[in-house]
Amino acid sequence: MNLYIIDTGLFKLDGGAMFGVVPKTIWSKTNPADENNLCTLAMRCLLIEDGDRLILIDTGIGNKQDEKFFSHYYLQGDDSLDSSLAALGFSANDITDIFLTHLHFDHVGGAVKRDGDTLIPAFKNATYWSNRQHWDWAVNPNAREKASFLKENILPIEQSGQLKFVDVQDGVRFTDNIHIRFINGHTKAMMLPLITYKGKQILYVADLVPTVGHIPLPYIPAYDMFPLTTLDEKKKILDDAAEKEFILFFEHDAVNECCTVQQTEKGVRLKQVFKLTDI
Repeated sequence: MNLYIIDTGLFKLDGGAMFGVVPKTIWSKTNPADENNLCTLAMRCLLIEDGDRLILIDTGIGNKQDEKFFSHYYLQGDDSLDSSLAALGFSANDITDIFLTHLHFDHVGGAVKRDGDTLIPAFKNATYWSNRQHWDWAVNPNAREKASFLKENILPIEQSGQLKFVDVQDGVRFTDNIHIRFINGHTKAMMLPLITYKGKQILYVADLVPTVGHIPLPYIPAYDMFPLTTLDEKKKILDDAAEKEFILFFEHDAVNECCTVQQTEKGVRLKQVFKLTDI
């Protein structure tokens, strides 16, 4: 089994939205903002080579939206989904499975591409994995979350016949080496893969803990639909991570790829940061 980072570029989001009720004087120490109060974030995906399966977790923002859409997010860097795959000797056609933690545009945008005037799956040989509860939530979005669920990112997957659903049951097995934790605070039924690798457990934390700066419990983005649910879920998972020595893999931290956490008198806090290749 091999794990590879797939960098798909950097973007910016409002710092206040990223940290909710936490004052800027505190959160800016770990996530400095620019003159427009925007923080730089990664869109770091994970490629898992496991036997005859090549599994890609999330796909970044993609490149099919118009200039006006991208102008809101200040895309940066030279990395892209295709270039990162190519640097490892892979192509989109090699991917057997696309595991979508959830269907917000910065996680699923690269799953669909334009072919002339048509929208088609970017990975023609892959099965796309979501779950029924989250899928229904995304295709019938509430007014607050509607801007994050773009139909052009989602509906072509179903129309292609490549979409499958996993059972919504915490700890359900995806493969022998990947189990799924379900989270409902950020959005309904977000899926976090827990990967067994080299005798360790790596939790892909997606938007539950976007960056190292979000480890303290109250540091919850205003984007979360149910922040008190996030608070409970985050405590449970971080307590597990400290006790069982999980490695947290960050999708959005522009600087840190992985970390471990530990219990302190102030609660769970950062223990050590390191690169995936250091494992």
